[in-house]
Amino acid sequence: MANRNPMGVMLNAYPDSIGGTLGDIVAVLKRPELKNAFTSFYILPSIFNTDLDRGFSLIDYGLNRLLSSPEDLDDLRAMDMDLALDFILNHASVLSKEFQDILKNGDRSPYRDFFIDWNRFWEGHGTMTAQGYIRPDPELTQNMFFRKPGLPILMVRFPDGRDVPYWNTFYQKVEYDRVDPQDLMQAAPLQYGEAALLSGMVNEALDAGKAPAEMDFGKLNAYREAVCAYLESRRKYLGQMDLNIRSPLVWDYYQKTLETLAGYGAAIVRLDAFAYAPKEVGARNFLNDPGTWELLDRIAALAKPLGLTLLPEIHASYGEKTYALLASKGYMVYDFFLPGLLIDAFEQHSGAYLKRWIDEITQNHIRTVNMLGCHDGIPLLDLKGLLDEARIGSLIDTVVGRGGYVKNLHGQKNVYYQVNATYYSALGEDDRRMLLARAVQMFMPGKPQVWYLDLFAGKNDYEAMRRAGKDGHKEINRTNLSPDDVAQGLKKEVVLRQLELMRMRNTFAVFAQDAEIAAKASGSTLELTWSRQDETAVLQADFASCAFTASVRDAGGERFRLQQ
Repeated sequence: MANRNPMGVMLNAYPDSIGGTLGDIVAVLKRPELKNAFTSFYILPSIFNTDLDRGFSLIDYGLNRLLSSPEDLDDLRAMDMDLALDFILNHASVLSKEFQDILKNGDRSPYRDFFIDWNRFWEGHGTMTAQGYIRPDPELTQNMFFRKPGLPILMVRFPDGRDVPYWNTFYQKVEYDRVDPQDLMQAAPLQYGEAALLSGMVNEALDAGKAPAEMDFGKLNAYREAVCAYLESRRKYLGQMDLNIRSPLVWDYYQKTLETLAGYGAAIVRLDAFAYAPKEVGARNFLNDPGTWELLDRIAALAKPLGLTLLPEIHASYGEKTYALLASKGYMVYDFFLPGLLIDAFEQHSGAYLKRWIDEITQNHIRTVNMLGCHDGIPLLDLKGLLDEARIGSLIDTVVGRGGYVKNLHGQKNVYYQVNATYYSALGEDDRRMLLARAVQMFMPGKPQVWYLDLFAGKNDYEAMRRAGKDGHKEINRTNLSPDDVAQGLKKEVVLRQLELMRMRNTFAVFAQDAEIAAKASGSTLELTWSRQDETAVLQADFASCAFTASVRDAGGERFRLQQ
């Protein structure tokens, strides 16, 4: 599906972010206040059949019937709205039909190698442990990046009673069913009284979070082996299991997935977690070379006949130049530097570093998707190599001081993380700053992506974090809005003027891929100029006073003007 305006503004939301369903968002998009504000919609993956991680653990790519319908997608197409949808390359849910078949049939499953059997992968390159998994030779894992403590393994019980380790980079959880006396009498030759006593002990241990092997059976220890075997045979799993890209079945799955996304109306396919997918013994397990690029080339070959543009999503520091390598290979890249550079411009009263980045984009013809906030945090450590570390540290302290939250990666300091906050709160909940930030975004090269909560000047949601509990920090910036919230928001000047800027971006032909873009910075001011044929668009901004003027002119005179 061809995008009628490749540079047009893209809404970003979960299907339940506004009103509770995708249909409710469609109704909001039909409101007169939002006419011509968006040409695209990046719908986060809870639109699909998922179980965890707010949609990023895919069971399959069927629509989530509680949140969306084919009619909703038909309505979006009728509005000439194309879609950006996620394709998770590295993993699929334990609840996927493929993994469930493995749990049911073990070695007889046709999907036995659809996921990565850890021991088969490392065979001959490590030492078998008493727990039944290979511990790789240390020199083979010293350059690997594991997202959680220990080895990335989920031990899976096969029908024959063996535990088989599968590669599991992201989330995992093992659950055991509570038991009653009759259950245990089936598992071991227990009398009823013994079974009643033992079931109480087992359930108490399960409630305390203990695995069967950790339980104390007391005077009934003679039944430990039989009862543990029974509990393990009934264990259930949640998690995201890494796909084995060496399997032809995985490539069939990739092909069918792309076809499904194209059928939904996708123009852009965001490749999530792609950099973890290629794995080789002795190589990095994240962004390895050449495996990563070979994978992307094969995916691109599948996507091209379907008219899909790929957007690989990866966080890396500016100094690593991963964005430049992706761009040189012809891919769109996320501009993860803009959010932090804008906050820095306000704090330093200078647009010098922002100008430097704009010049690099334009001179090297880098195709970007940019943003302020998003469903994740504000990626300030991505600025390493562009800003010095003391300045980045000051930015982090500033956003945290305004109520933001930092979660380090399993206790490690100075490792990639994001500051979790709404962008409005990160700017000090200042309407003038929010509107100027949006104006700069609308004059940036690339395709602007707008997080729904930024549009409505959403504040940090600490109650949502509290409700989500441990690891719920990202909920600070994911407040679901009611129809009344939207109605009240559309009365606010900071919201209505953002929409004016977005309509400007979408409706004037000067904002096109072949436009000439120039940036000037002096003291606290930044000037951005777009020129194409007889149209010129100019933003004059001052990061000290937050004053700006955005205007568009053609041969007939001024066609648009907005200032504060």
